[in-house]
Amino acid sequence: MLPLAGRQLVGLIGVLGGAVVWLALLGPLGALLAHLSPTALRSSLSAPQALAPLVTSVEASAIALVVLVGAGTPLAWAMARDRLPAPRLWEGGVLVALLMPPLVVGLLLVFLVGPLTPIGHGLAHLHLSASNTFFALVLAEIYEAAPYYVLGASAAFSSVDPELEQHACLLGDTWWRSLRRITLPLAAPGLVSALAMAWARAMGAFGAVIVIAYHPYGLPMQIWVTLEQSGLPAALPFALVLLVVALPLPLAAYLWTARARMSSGPGPLTGPSPDSSIAEPGPR
Repeated sequence: MLPLAGRQLVGLIGVLGGAVVWLALLGPLGALLAHLSPTALRSSLSAPQALAPLVTSVEASAIALVVLVGAGTPLAWAMARDRLPAPRLWEGGVLVALLMPPLVVGLLLVFLVGPLTPIGHGLAHLHLSASNTFFALVLAEIYEAAPYYVLGASAAFSSVDPELEQHACLLGDTWWRSLRRITLPLAAPGLVSALAMAWARAMGAFGAVIVIAYHPYGLPMQIWVTLEQSGLPAALPFALVLLVVALPLPLAAYLWTARARMSSGPGPLTGPSPDSSIAEPGPR
């Protein structure tokens, strides 16, 4: 065991190293604020249709999140409870989607749902197209954000002790009632964090978007086009708008989750409390 002086030195080095890393990570944000003047911000954002890409991004991301919650939550629960055959294969597939470069995702989507593919022909019969349309923007955001939500939601469900669900069922709750009264409330902090991360990822989606949804412009695409046409100073106001819209939800979710973890502790179940007359479930 290190002497007191050694522990203090190690602690000091850790604090200094952490401060350097923290400042380095926040350095780009400081540079943005230092080079962005109120006059430039007001001039850029007051132009006609300047905020139309923001509206497009918010609408597309909101729709993407609805799809992720509806389709991704059951998958996350099944992965957490090992209800799928070859569970490691399912997890590996989601990890591959997470690690795949977004630009490559966009290129591969062209071969999967592009206008000349069988799926593209099927979409055409529904008057939809996965190329330079609002639908394509939503699709690209779903593909970029889905792995973040599914893996985060799966971790949230895994943090809930399955024995609590078993006790609730032994006391007469149905599976759905146990899910609603036990699993979802206990997993809620993790689910909110996963959803917030997916929101930030969808709002900032660019790699897949630039390939299949160059139009209509979302906010990331607007930043890129402005950078190419007018230079870096003109793009900074839109970068700030993107941060203001995308970051507060993940930060609020983090703070709420941290507070929930600090205040959590052993307490009564949300359903009827098991008593001593109920035997523990036998071996399965």
